[in-house]
Amino acid sequence: MNQEQPIIVGLDIGTTKIAAIAGRKNEFGKLEILGFGRANSNGVKHGQVLNIDETIKAIRMALDNCYASNPNLSISEVYVGIAGHHIKSLQTRGDIVRQNTDNEITQREIDQLVADQYKTYIPAGDQIIDVIPQEYAVDNFQNIISPIGYGGVKVGANFHIITGDKNAIKNISRAVEKSGLQTKDLVLQPLASAAAVMGQEDLEAGVAIVDIGGGTTDLAVFYEGILKHTAVIPFGGENITNDIKTGLGVLKTQAEQMKVQFGSALSNEAKGNAFITIPGLRGMPAKEISVKNLANIIQARMSEIMDFVSYHLKQVGLDNKMLNGGVVLTGGGAQLKHLIQLTEYVTGLNARIGFPTEHLASGQIEELAKPTYSTCIGLILKGYSDYEHNRKQFEQSHLKVEVPPALRKLAEPAEMEMEEDIQKTRVKNRKGIKDFWGKFKDGIIDLFKEEEDHAL
Repeated sequence: MNQEQPIIVGLDIGTTKIAAIAGRKNEFGKLEILGFGRANSNGVKHGQVLNIDETIKAIRMALDNCYASNPNLSISEVYVGIAGHHIKSLQTRGDIVRQNTDNEITQREIDQLVADQYKTYIPAGDQIIDVIPQEYAVDNFQNIISPIGYGGVKVGANFHIITGDKNAIKNISRAVEKSGLQTKDLVLQPLASAAAVMGQEDLEAGVAIVDIGGGTTDLAVFYEGILKHTAVIPFGGENITNDIKTGLGVLKTQAEQMKVQFGSALSNEAKGNAFITIPGLRGMPAKEISVKNLANIIQARMSEIMDFVSYHLKQVGLDNKMLNGGVVLTGGGAQLKHLIQLTEYVTGLNARIGFPTEHLASGQIEELAKPTYSTCIGLILKGYSDYEHNRKQFEQSHLKVEVPPALRKLAEPAEMEMEEDIQKTRVKNRKGIKDFWGKFKDGIIDLFKEEEDHAL
């Protein structure tokens, strides 16, 4: 069964690193990593591609490293994460009146309801990235998680729509295409990270995912199993590094090194008598830097980021301990010492670090269990969710085809002959059948893309 599952590749184009991870689900539904490559990112600032050539170079290097880890891989399509200051979200409501009210509600009708939301008016220059249903209503029944199988006249839902700047989206797509890849889908980074670090019980308990990246901090808030809010906070690990560089008068590389090795998010926890010696430039005397001063600078910026998190939780009425799952910190910045304590102090909620091990098969590369790779692993999971959704649709539409008894009798002799032919060629054509499924799946996905394009 494992061999029949597709290999899906996540590409995380970040401010500090670009990572490519290829994975496939095993027979237990856990993710096995088949290839992994990363490269330093130079063309991306605050989650946006500003220098396409530099970004292409970095993507190609990450891909080369991925191939080096597994020469048998062949990568043509990727799921790409998107973030940046330009990302916005809005809430909408959509309804459809059903034509055939005697039948149960089908997946096709739900997909139509979602597709209609792509026609929502948004400001010129923006583009809809994703439409996420929150809760459904069928006639007078409210707060339904999945209305499939219900009967009724009117189906409606509340939606969370994520939009982004058209040019920023084009730049990401161009960089990916010019690297010789095709973008299968663009996924909001905090949603990808959430998929990697959360289980179903987290969703129901209510949780705020805070993904601290290099250029931005991304927030996704879930309550009672529903995505309630997303936001992009315009500060991340790079800002902390720049604060250290400016505040302590050191080089950027030195600032980054000090942050990683000696940094703490709580100045009270830093030793007052500990110092870091920085070698002087070109014969200048060496510099003594207080670990406490370093912690003060980091705490100031991290407190500001957490204040933004608190502000967004208040906006959606989910502060005051309503999130039983608390705050889950992930992304590269989550590895800062004493960040859990600072988060709990500022937000008043319990906090923990989210590692992307929730859906990983055991015995995987240790490096990938770090919060840094949450987004990339979440992108693979998003790919699987799409694949399973499309396969389910195919099965549903084919189960409904009924052959009249008279035709069935006529078809029986031909069917027996056909069955014999199939048995003869089954072994020979195993690969051919797989290729057909691959093409069929792509056909379905292209169909949906066309629908979305029309809707836009």
